[in-house]
Amino acid sequence: MHELTHTEAIDLVGRYEAEQKIPEQMRADVRVLGSLLGRVLQESGSPGLFDDVERLRIATIQAYTDDTAEAFARAAAIAESYSLARAEEVARAFTCYFHLVNLAEEHQRVRILRERGGRVDDKNASDSITAAYRSLAAEIGEDAARERLQGLRFHPVFTAHPTEARRRAVSSSIRRLAELLADRDATEADSADRRRAERRMLEEVDTLWRTAPLRSEKPSPTDEVRSVMGVFDETLYTAIPHVYRRVDDALQGEDAGARPPLVRPFVRIGSWVGGDRDGNPFVTAKTTRKAAGIASEHVLLGLERTASRVGRTLTLDATSTPPTPAALALWQKLKDADEDAAAEIAKRSPNEPYRRILLLLARKIAATRTRDADLAYSDPEHLLADLRTVQDALVQAGAPRQAYGHLQQLIWQVETFGFHLAELEVRQHSAVHAKVLAELEAGDSERSELAAEVLEVFRTIAFLQERYGPRAAGRYIVSFTRSADDLAAVHTLARHAVGPDGTPPVLDVIPLFETFADLQAAPGILAEIIEHPQFTARLAATGRRLEVMLGYSDSSKDVGPVAANLALYEAQAEISAWAVAEGIELTLFHGRGGALGRGGGPANSAILAQPPHSVDGRFKLTEQGEVIFARYGDRSIAMRHIDQVAGAMLMASAPSNEERNRSAAERYADIASVMDAASRKRFFSLVKAPGFAPWFAQVTPMEEIGLLALGSRPARRGLSVESLEDLRAIPWVFAWTQARINLAGWFGLGTALDAVDDEATLREAYEQWPLFRTLIDNVAMSLAKTDDRIARHYLELGDRDDLAALVREEMALTRAWVVKLTGGTELLGNRPVLGRAVKMRSPYVDALSLLQLRALRGLRDATAGEVDPELQRLLLLSVSGVAAGLQNTG
Repeated sequence: MHELTHTEAIDLVGRYEAEQKIPEQMRADVRVLGSLLGRVLQESGSPGLFDDVERLRIATIQAYTDDTAEAFARAAAIAESYSLARAEEVARAFTCYFHLVNLAEEHQRVRILRERGGRVDDKNASDSITAAYRSLAAEIGEDAARERLQGLRFHPVFTAHPTEARRRAVSSSIRRLAELLADRDATEADSADRRRAERRMLEEVDTLWRTAPLRSEKPSPTDEVRSVMGVFDETLYTAIPHVYRRVDDALQGEDAGARPPLVRPFVRIGSWVGGDRDGNPFVTAKTTRKAAGIASEHVLLGLERTASRVGRTLTLDATSTPPTPAALALWQKLKDADEDAAAEIAKRSPNEPYRRILLLLARKIAATRTRDADLAYSDPEHLLADLRTVQDALVQAGAPRQAYGHLQQLIWQVETFGFHLAELEVRQHSAVHAKVLAELEAGDSERSELAAEVLEVFRTIAFLQERYGPRAAGRYIVSFTRSADDLAAVHTLARHAVGPDGTPPVLDVIPLFETFADLQAAPGILAEIIEHPQFTARLAATGRRLEVMLGYSDSSKDVGPVAANLALYEAQAEISAWAVAEGIELTLFHGRGGALGRGGGPANSAILAQPPHSVDGRFKLTEQGEVIFARYGDRSIAMRHIDQVAGAMLMASAPSNEERNRSAAERYADIASVMDAASRKRFFSLVKAPGFAPWFAQVTPMEEIGLLALGSRPARRGLSVESLEDLRAIPWVFAWTQARINLAGWFGLGTALDAVDDEATLREAYEQWPLFRTLIDNVAMSLAKTDDRIARHYLELGDRDDLAALVREEMALTRAWVVKLTGGTELLGNRPVLGRAVKMRSPYVDALSLLQLRALRGLRDATAGEVDPELQRLLLLSVSGVAAGLQNTG
């Protein structure tokens, strides 16, 4: 095959882009951003870089559209031909391109949302909370639907698992580019403003190119806290109350803003960042205290500014809008506590009582932040009481629009975030508790460093509850819960920590069932623990509320994705039925990752596929790594995501949806049983094969991933490559993703479907069984990001043709079945938008994969102990780039 001429190359790229049916505005954005990157490569790259990048780009597109071995070999030969220094530059260039394409795609989503005017009741938003409410009201009546709406609780918990491959500096540059792209949209073509916007974009793309793509060292837990705070500052603080407002606007129509809102704050933010110490020696009690302090600083600063801004707008005169006696009493109390400021504010706000009060409340919030004990609030409830006094006074004075306008949004922010912003959760391994408890019971006079640290954590929780309110901390997760004793140990340790005369912190101890065996044992453990005296007392205090966490990662690594999905559904069904029988208000906490092998995928479809009573208006899940920024990094996208999830939560407990899930689970129970057994047997034939673990480390960059400075938490728990038992699920998934195999997301499904061997019944199940449909759709997404030709080259890095053949055979079998069940002739044929996004990236990901393969071969061929730092750097750069290209990597 000859090398294409310039004209032929342009024609090839044009045809390829046209086939993807990219929306014209997005295509224009990609073209502009790509041309700016090309100009930067020509100006700032080394001589000839742009031409070398173009050669590989054209070759990989050609190989993607022409599946001959010759086309692929030509692309691979170009990747091999570069010097290592050039290969590194090319890898960086493709990584930059992915950041720009991801930005263009996000910008298109935002553009569509803005074109809809942000309406949550838009006819195209059938999965919105407003549409769900109306549908639910039609089923169960308006009163019952309103009660469920007002009882909603969506609880995303941000975690610092090491899956975000981008540096924060890179993320900041991309965010600035997003703002510039929006500015460009507002300009006229060929205008001076358009040229200025593009000049600034060029400057920012140049900055992105010149910014080192890899962290020089791992971030500390405090760095991770500050990174998450950026999401709060830029989006969540304003996005969440805007979701409440839009829903209320849609439900109340013209009366919205002049009547008490129908919506109650239903979002609560949780965080493991700075609190999750399971396997992370860098998270200490001091870290946890510091994390809480940073979060509180951010939210109090936000509340202070908002109260001041709202106060400045409440210029209502006392004559037209007389204050109530309660409001006058509040002013007097505030005045007595802060006389000088009150005198100055009164002078600037003559006869404006509401403005005066809000400006003094802003000063009290500031005093809370700076810890001025004479003026500070003791807890957010006192601030809420003061704000409601003002709100009630406005209503009684005939000014309901001011009462339920910006002031209401401030109230929503205090109700949502308190003085702590995120509910900081502590997680620790059950084995650590057992070890420390054994030491304490032995009565040794000197405590070990481990015991001292574990006990200090409980004292820290008590401090945080006293300092920021009881919601600030108190959820304590016990990973690898195997018995009721594992949970009771937490209360015993808390008592030890404060001593016989102290008061232990208020704790909600949450079991985390992770492995397949633990999921099966969960109902029995829960039945035992609620009889424990300390749990009985806590259940009574909370109205019999109980939280149970389910781990998606380890169960999938234990038995494979198919058996794990079925086991998780069964565990949820059994736990939910048990909770209903016991009169317990259950919240299931889903420990999901970004990748499909770790429970990833669209949250709303997963919610609708849950067993009856497993949601009941409450949904809690972990959000981590790249998922945090993908879902919450942009305000419009964050609002849409929250809206979709809340809508799914309402519909999940609709009688029709619960009946659909219940009847489908019963009707297809035999199929589930066949799939479970067949998939597990197939999975074990791979992972339990002699020598599998070292082979896995050889054919994927599993070992090298540990060298990436992704997060503060180590990638393994003392692993040797002779065993996978102690390998964390994140590098297990990440490594397969990098090898373009994605095995953790689909392996065993093809064999499972083959074992059923009834295409008509399986097609029917795909239409009628939500769990099955979600599984198939997620596998389709996972397989769409695989590439058999590239996977074959990774598998050839090992010396086990039998295992390589097993993986490729199962991939082909699964692909064939999924295409048959979803209809059409290719993967994601029934999901064109997602299919387009994957296809648009695939040739460019191929380029990085070829460079990564080159680096891996060199590292594998090296003499033991000799590592070429250039090869290693090329590998790490390609890992970062592939992660950017595939997106949901961890």
